[in-house]
Amino acid sequence: MKNIVILYSGGMDSSVALYQYSTQIRVAVSFNYGSKHNKKEIQFAAQNCKALGIEHRIIELDLNKMGFVSSLLQTGGDIPNGHYEDETMKSTVVPFRNGIMLSIAAGIAESIDCNRLLISNHAGDHAIYPDCRPEFINSMNDAIRFGTYNNVEIFAPMTNLTKREIALLGKEINVPFENTYSCYNGQEIHCGTCGTCVERKEALVGFDPTEYMV
Repeated sequence: MKNIVILYSGGMDSSVALYQYSTQIRVAVSFNYGSKHNKKEIQFAAQNCKALGIEHRIIELDLNKMGFVSSLLQTGGDIPNGHYEDETMKSTVVPFRNGIMLSIAAGIAESIDCNRLLISNHAGDHAIYPDCRPEFINSMNDAIRFGTYNNVEIFAPMTNLTKREIALLGKEINVPFENTYSCYNGQEIHCGTCGTCVERKEALVGFDPTEYMV
């Protein structure tokens, strides 16, 4: 039964989730929220959804126009280089992003009579992204379940997995990592130095098809 709505960026983690649960996914939702890398991510998101025959919806949500502050956004400063766990990476936090996206996706799910929301937050996010942590996911799950007639629930199977574990799972199920995009700078080729590029390199060691500038 196809009862899942997935929050799908086109990045590495959500692509593994897309391929792993493809037979249960009714709709994949991508948010064009005004980040520097949205255009490239959504390009690959559309490509993977087409390959799997999954309906792909793009939600226009320009957080730049709403006054959100983050280096990840087009109106923000430079993307810092370094590891995800570095203090400087906090500038890439988009305030309450997952809360906003999950709320919209919950409304879409209820509208099409789906009762599961798939999100691919993982253990590597916990250090700097408060809306990726188990406490947030559990609380948001309660709010969405109580706030929908069909009791929509959040399904977050990667919450306690490392990025490496996600990569190995993707390798096992033949996820085409060359058709995913992670770089926060949004360039044609992955920069190789921003936090998400560094984490991607570490996760895909031994089978990384990605071309990096550095």
